[in-house]
Amino acid sequence: MAFVDKDLDELVEYVPSRTEPDDFAAFWADTLASARSHPIDAVFEPVESPLNTVVVEDVTFRGYGGQPIKGWLLYPASASGPLPTIVEYIGYGGGRGLHFERLLWASAGYAHFIMDTRGQGASWSVGDTPDDFADGNGPAYPGVMTRGILAPETYYYRRLYTDAVRAVEAARTHPYADGSRIVVHGGSQGGGLSLAVAGLVNDLAGVLTDVPFLQHFRRATEITDGYPYKEIANFCKVHRDKVEQVFRTLSYFDGLNFAARATAPALYSVALMDDICPPSTVYASYNHYAGPKDITVYTYNGHEGGQAHHTPRAFSFAAEVTK
Repeated sequence: MAFVDKDLDELVEYVPSRTEPDDFAAFWADTLASARSHPIDAVFEPVESPLNTVVVEDVTFRGYGGQPIKGWLLYPASASGPLPTIVEYIGYGGGRGLHFERLLWASAGYAHFIMDTRGQGASWSVGDTPDDFADGNGPAYPGVMTRGILAPETYYYRRLYTDAVRAVEAARTHPYADGSRIVVHGGSQGGGLSLAVAGLVNDLAGVLTDVPFLQHFRRATEITDGYPYKEIANFCKVHRDKVEQVFRTLSYFDGLNFAARATAPALYSVALMDDICPPSTVYASYNHYAGPKDITVYTYNGHEGGQAHHTPRAFSFAAEVTK
């Protein structure tokens, strides 16, 4: 694989114009107010597990439309009080997985809340939450990128972004989660969800976003043939008369518009050979990010990014913002 985008010296200066609807803030305020009209009803049920050093709890809470959303909560068995908390979102196609697949953060002394992803969890990681809303129906290319895409009110990511905000609210109800020390975290789609939450929740301790997806939609669809962005291009290829309608919807969900509102310290990562989430889309988000920020560059990597090599950097960041 070779470099797929602008040179690094161009990327660090890349600040494209944002396309933000006039009612962007009102749309999200109304969306979250509607979700909050349903009690969070967060339930944490102990899970029988052979793990001796980590407690595992099966989570159910109410997300968009009051629909039950699944998750996991893990924390050290030795914990005696509220802990700094990582709320993690999963990459495209995946779900919350099995409870013993993500032990790193709990082993490091954090409470770790892992949100399931509605309507996903069949591509590479197990999911347990359906997407049961008829208002998301309509023509769509396989996958979820174009589900309900002809209006912001019906678009799939309206539901998922709302679930992600509610996951933070659910985590804050647990006695072992310190609500003042929450870091949202994820890679790819999970990184995009972290940035959306950072723009919608104003009291986070930090944001860990790796090779984030859902940023700078228009450019992404124009410079990569990689999926999932290609789902949008394929939809527009067939629905030639609806291209501007599609991108109007996407303007309510573009990470650039959330990044411009985010104030929590953030650590991004970017891979310069990433043909799934092209580096210019990541830098567009990073350069618009309003809060304190840093970015780690993996020059010769694709969408896998830094993987385990990035973990020490993430640990250091989380420790600093939650101390």
